[in-house]
Amino acid sequence: MNAYFDNAATTPLDPEVLEAMLPIMKDQFGNPSSIHSYGRKVRSVLERARKSIAAILNAAPAEIFFTSGGTEADNTAILSSVATFGLTRAITSRLEHHAVLHTLEFLAKAGQITLQFVKTDEMGQVDLSDLERLLAGQPRTLVSLMHGNNELGNLLNIEEAGEICARHQAIFHCDTVQTMGHYPHDLQALKTHFIVGSAHKFHGPKGVGFLYMSPEAKLNPFIHGGAQERNMRGGTENVYGIVGMAKALEIAYRDMDAHRKHIQNLKGYMMERLAQRIDGVSFNGLSADLDKSLYTVLSVSLPESDISDMLLFNLDIDGIAVSGGSACASGTDVGSHVLNELYPGSQRANVRFSFSKYNTEAEVDYAVEKLALLYP
Repeated sequence: MNAYFDNAATTPLDPEVLEAMLPIMKDQFGNPSSIHSYGRKVRSVLERARKSIAAILNAAPAEIFFTSGGTEADNTAILSSVATFGLTRAITSRLEHHAVLHTLEFLAKAGQITLQFVKTDEMGQVDLSDLERLLAGQPRTLVSLMHGNNELGNLLNIEEAGEICARHQAIFHCDTVQTMGHYPHDLQALKTHFIVGSAHKFHGPKGVGFLYMSPEAKLNPFIHGGAQERNMRGGTENVYGIVGMAKALEIAYRDMDAHRKHIQNLKGYMMERLAQRIDGVSFNGLSADLDKSLYTVLSVSLPESDISDMLLFNLDIDGIAVSGGSACASGTDVGSHVLNELYPGSQRANVRFSFSKYNTEAEVDYAVEKLALLYP
């Protein structure tokens, strides 16, 4: 048996999404910037996808900009905000994805901003009262905090964070890569200037994403070289990917309640089975709290063992795909900055199980039994 439990890294392509993409890939090859009929047909397809995504998120089509994925969208929001608005200060947490953390650290090292970190508690939860304190009486600031932590699964109260930023006229960028397609986002109600999506996190194709930009936060371009995306991003659009992303988001919202119930039950079931089979198992951050963490992510802490260094390899031999943390480091094992921040000096092994609509209880049973053999 094989069991894929690394859906926070990437998800399988939904067959319905592939069906939507194939006709465009086969028959509609025109450049959407071309004025002839081939280009106009593809432009129409592109704009229908934009309207679809905007309608799902309760935004205007003009507020949705297509990118190559979440990392580019995060970089655009951060780098272009600092450049466009002349910001000299930013606040984030030490538990952010590297697409945010490394970008802000680059700006700080270059002397363009002063970077401050909001406090997080022992469970990895952002201290929003500390955010309010940091913003009070200070110049206009960029705040970048993720909605769902990709390693711990902790959820940020995005509504409260947005209200705090609005009170202090801060620019609020929220990395929603892990929650897009899994939780509803009403962009007319949320007080966010920027949110992001990456199609392959919700059963769409890789290499395509989007940035939502609120009307009051119009940025100068991050990528130059053409007039695409209303002069916001140079480069011919990935039309096939964009069509697939729109379809994937449509499916995600259509089936969200059913899939959430199925996946949350699997997560609860895995917690029960792990507790039964492995002495000393525990769960990182708020991962075990079904109300305060991503229902798609379970971060497991295992007892110290001689096999810890080979744990992921051993599971892979048995056909079980999991992660030890973020999967965006090209296979390099440098440890998790998130877990190192929360549990400095810990020698326990950590495994992130992340679920999708395609996982089953039988796969959970198989993975737990194989893991228990390594921790007798």
